[in-house]
Amino acid sequence: MGHDSGTGRQSKVERLLEAYDLEPLGAELEAAWLGEGRERQSLRSLANRFNRALLVAAIREAGMDVVDGEPANFYRLLTDDDVSAGQRVEARNRLERGGVDVERLENDFVTYQAIRHYLTNVRGARYERGDDTEQVDRERDSIDRLQSRVETVVRDSVDRLRNAGRLTVGEYRVFVSVEILCQDCGGQFSVGDLLRRGGCRCEQD
Repeated sequence: MGHDSGTGRQSKVERLLEAYDLEPLGAELEAAWLGEGRERQSLRSLANRFNRALLVAAIREAGMDVVDGEPANFYRLLTDDDVSAGQRVEARNRLERGGVDVERLENDFVTYQAIRHYLTNVRGARYERGDDTEQVDRERDSIDRLQSRVETVVRDSVDRLRNAGRLTVGEYRVFVSVEILCQDCGGQFSVGDLLRRGGCRCEQD
């Protein structure tokens, strides 16, 4: 059993590292978060790395035949907001046919908060400027939830109008984009790009 923060229970990340036989990944995540020997990775990118490793392990366990790059593409199809519902269902069905329990796998996918808990509370890792990155992650998470909510509201409205015979539309997708225009440098970015860049062009000018 792990040495979680006094609760006597393993953290989700610890439990999954054990269940999927991925224990060495824990040290790799810590080194990547602290930037040891390479560029430091954010908690969000580490969560994606962890979840992709779960998917690869599940595919391997199922004995599913895949080509190079296919597991990463499966992960994108299961999790990316830009993927259509049809593509996602197709990917899920292909994995299920290959022997992967997709529902269990998706329940096992972790958030960046779970990675942070594991690194700080379980492994005792500390990063002196971690608060800066975590604040960006928190705000981005809040924006992502808001955009997802807008997408759901729009889709529900369109579906109601279509079902009532008030609107004709075929298979469709809803895009919600928030753009930020800096009036000083003229740079225009999606909010996600701006947060990833850490600023507009004012810094370069």
